[in-house]
Amino acid sequence: MTDTTFAGQVSRWYEENARDLPWRKPEVSPWAILISEVMLQQTPVARVLPAWQAWLDRWPTPAALAGDSPAEAIRMWGRLGYPRRAVRLRDCAVAIVERHGGEVPDRLEQLLALPGVGTYTARAVAAFAYGQRHPVVDTNVRRVVCRAIAGEPDAGPATRPADLVATEELLPPEPAAAALASAAIMELGAVICTARSPRCDACPVNAICAWRASGRVAPIGPTRRPQRYAGTDRQVRGLLLGLLRESTGPVPHQRLDQVWADDVQRARALAGLVTDGLVEPIGEASFRLVGDGPLAPVTD
Repeated sequence: MTDTTFAGQVSRWYEENARDLPWRKPEVSPWAILISEVMLQQTPVARVLPAWQAWLDRWPTPAALAGDSPAEAIRMWGRLGYPRRAVRLRDCAVAIVERHGGEVPDRLEQLLALPGVGTYTARAVAAFAYGQRHPVVDTNVRRVVCRAIAGEPDAGPATRPADLVATEELLPPEPAAAALASAAIMELGAVICTARSPRCDACPVNAICAWRASGRVAPIGPTRRPQRYAGTDRQVRGLLLGLLRESTGPVPHQRLDQVWADDVQRARALAGLVTDGLVEPIGEASFRLVGDGPLAPVTD
């Protein structure tokens, strides 16, 4: 019998239309899925694809990354943006080795206890790596559920406990089917029920979508303007980090001074990199990527 529930319809659509992404392959390890979930936060799929494969080629297991330095993680992160994620991934790898014998844990509470793993990432790994029944809620999922079920155009800027409850209510009781539905709802929000230009005619649940039935009341998508980059501290941080990433040892302050003419802004950006645990001072006049030197071995 055909499953006519919301989750059933979306899951059938997903099985026929899902993008062919490497971290969705059945043979992919939980570690590879964890890396993909961290990289995909606030970063487009096209940029993540080569970086994800490069990370796995170099560090195929948590132990491999844990045995390398935070500096190398920052270097390999390249220009994906939000480089603190690289340090958090390396810290996470160390914790997996020390607490779980080098294997990504499968219990939600253990995943949540890992450094840098939050509500979304923990549930995503539990569902997509281990086939468990958990509501996996990101921006795309919140948008789909808000529109299709609640009839509202947008779900707001942050995930709330109510979003987890609303999403869980849509999931089938069987863990494997629930994990499939979680992936399907997320995909629907990413490629069909998008923020600014939803393709309602191609949506598998358009006949039962409360938002469409209401006449698709504006606004559609976020109204915030994109953040400016040129001339901001983010740009200066990127330039400083790029120079340090390309260097094999400490960089004298004089070389860093050449990156940006505004002394106050440059100093503020450099201080921010230190505070964020990406850069560390060496002596009084040099800086390097954090941990860019010999490491003690990580053992379980």
